[in-house]
Amino acid sequence: MCVFNASNYSNSFILTGIPHLQDQFWVGFPLLLMYLVAIVGNCIIIYIIKVEEDLCEPMYKFLCMLSVVDLLLANTTMPRMLGIFWFDSTEIFFDSCLLQMFFIHFLSALESGILMAMAVDRYVAICHPLRYSSVLTESTLIKISLTILLRGALFMIPIPLLIKRLPFCQKNVLTHSYCLHQEIMNMTSADNKVNVVYGLFIILFIMGMDSIFIALSYLLIIRAVVDLVEEASLKAFSTCAAHICAVLMYYIPLIGLSVVHRFGINEEFPNLHIFFGNVYLLVPPVINPIVYGIKTKEIRSRLRKIFCSKRHWIKTSGDL
Repeated sequence: MCVFNASNYSNSFILTGIPHLQDQFWVGFPLLLMYLVAIVGNCIIIYIIKVEEDLCEPMYKFLCMLSVVDLLLANTTMPRMLGIFWFDSTEIFFDSCLLQMFFIHFLSALESGILMAMAVDRYVAICHPLRYSSVLTESTLIKISLTILLRGALFMIPIPLLIKRLPFCQKNVLTHSYCLHQEIMNMTSADNKVNVVYGLFIILFIMGMDSIFIALSYLLIIRAVVDLVEEASLKAFSTCAAHICAVLMYYIPLIGLSVVHRFGINEEFPNLHIFFGNVYLLVPPVINPIVYGIKTKEIRSRLRKIFCSKRHWIKTSGDL
């Protein structure tokens, strides 16, 4: 007897916080801190890039898009998780689960595409500096952005539709605190080969192709800078440091999460998939604005200017 299927909208999934952890209330406090850092940090990055006329290079426009995606991703996952840890709000209706699942995968595809575009940007800036402004024109940036957006939408819209056609029997308890296609498709009692093949296709075509372009861009960058003097090489690589950190924080947990769900959960490490899933979805929105704020000289100087002016204003107000 099936618990529910796509034709019965009144049924739901049960989300899980962290299995085998008795008191999960206190987990909400570091999660709240992460959420606040993600919101404030990404809003500051967006604000600085928007108000500072000097930050008009393609690199900063891609960074602004990355911050917008991280902001949306944080709001898609973290408030719901806080509800689980603090208010025991574990039930999520079927359609709400599908909606959250779409936005998680859609925003992840956008983040992957933006990271790839940022790698190409660094390649052109370092390897072809004289052609930088002529290659990455305003119209080119708009075309790249629209391609990333349309690609993510077209390839991710079928995911909830493929899930909706499946019946779900016996089990409706998810081990994650959010809805992921990799887990939900394995809970059905029906044949899910279409979902498995399509999910693998998405990983290879979007994340796989993006990672190849990123790796190729950095190989060409390394080849271009090895002949430079040491100081010039270090300067070239320093402009890529923040992006390399963002790429590693995105792709390593993604690969780990995909491998765990494809080959099954190891009984010796039952929470390994939860660890990879949480790092994959929660850490990049928190770390990206911090890393870019520290490693990007122009943003760092703008931040210093903002805080110095605020401090001066507070001091002046106090003297009055």
